[in-house]
Amino acid sequence: MANPYEILGVARGATDAEIKKAYHKLVMQHHPDKNAGNAASEEKFKEINNAFDILKDPQKRAAYDRFGDAAFAGGNGASAGAGGNPFGGMGGNPFGAGGFEFNFGGDGLDMSEMMEEMLRGAGINMGGRGRSGAGRRAAEPQEFRGRDMLHQVSISLRDAFFGKLETIKFTTNVKCEPCAGHGTADAKSAPICNTCGGSGYVRTRNGFFATESPCHECSGIGRNIKKRCAKCDGMGVSEQQREIEVKIPAGAMDGMRLRMAGMGEAGMLGGPAGDFYVDIHVRPDKVFTRDGADLLMRATVPFATLALGGNIDVEIIDDKKVDVKIPAGTQVGERMRMRGLGMPSGNGRGDLYLDIATEVPKKLSEKQKAALAEFAGTAPKKKRGLF
Repeated sequence: MANPYEILGVARGATDAEIKKAYHKLVMQHHPDKNAGNAASEEKFKEINNAFDILKDPQKRAAYDRFGDAAFAGGNGASAGAGGNPFGGMGGNPFGAGGFEFNFGGDGLDMSEMMEEMLRGAGINMGGRGRSGAGRRAAEPQEFRGRDMLHQVSISLRDAFFGKLETIKFTTNVKCEPCAGHGTADAKSAPICNTCGGSGYVRTRNGFFATESPCHECSGIGRNIKKRCAKCDGMGVSEQQREIEVKIPAGAMDGMRLRMAGMGEAGMLGGPAGDFYVDIHVRPDKVFTRDGADLLMRATVPFATLALGGNIDVEIIDDKKVDVKIPAGTQVGERMRMRGLGMPSGNGRGDLYLDIATEVPKKLSEKQKAALAEFAGTAPKKKRGLF
């Protein structure tokens, strides 16, 4: 059996939405109605449906991921309805990895539906499909929700301080304008498929067992599109370049994620759009080190100012200069706190911390040398030892 992931062109970690989207795109491309008399395309169509039948079912997909082709040796859920072995690969065990449903008669409920009904009676909703029409409810637009999108933005620390309006350009699926997203030539919503009742699947029962496969009448979309839109070929979406503006808030943190609801990829056949996420990366700054809402910087102070006291000008994050008083006798390595001069945080700002440093001049005049020599000679010497 061919690899179902390769047939649909998706990765092993693909989401249900990605699998469904890939399936719909391929099944429309190879549908017998569009390729009359093409035996190769007809065979490809069967492969696509069989692959989707495995990957759409969590049990079958898990079995394939664990055992590969051996999980369905001798017949699987996709082929059992056509004479395959319903107990394939499990040594005759009907509870194996074949992914079959069991039916015990009555009103046509299979075990999964019976469980859903009992749980719903207890006030628990498992998100099941329920029953409508041909045993399944009609497909809702929510099932064709567009994919979420993620974009990364790199900004400077000063951009993070002030906030920034970032313009992002990208290419994605948008709602097809000629058909208003319906995928039809007349831009009207297509009627629900009578064969599957709008669920996109048909169920075949054989005694106690039931198998499910995509509806060949509507290609699994749940609606009977007689004449497809020429631009989107019945998908309801078309690829287009978009441009959106993202407002990065003042005080944005490295690793922050912004969500723009409904700004992601458009959903097929009128389904809602996904969301657009922006991950913020704040680049390291050459002057300031950030710690939450606080900032830390190195302040170089002349030796005379440290010894005698005085004032220095410090340029802070918002490009303003503040006058800082240095007390006499300030030591190198001391840390001074300046309240409210850090990053925006809530309704205020964090603090700015100054790490005091000094520079030793490499060139001195004769007068400066004499003054330092005099200072060194008059400075009190520390006692060493016990005596």
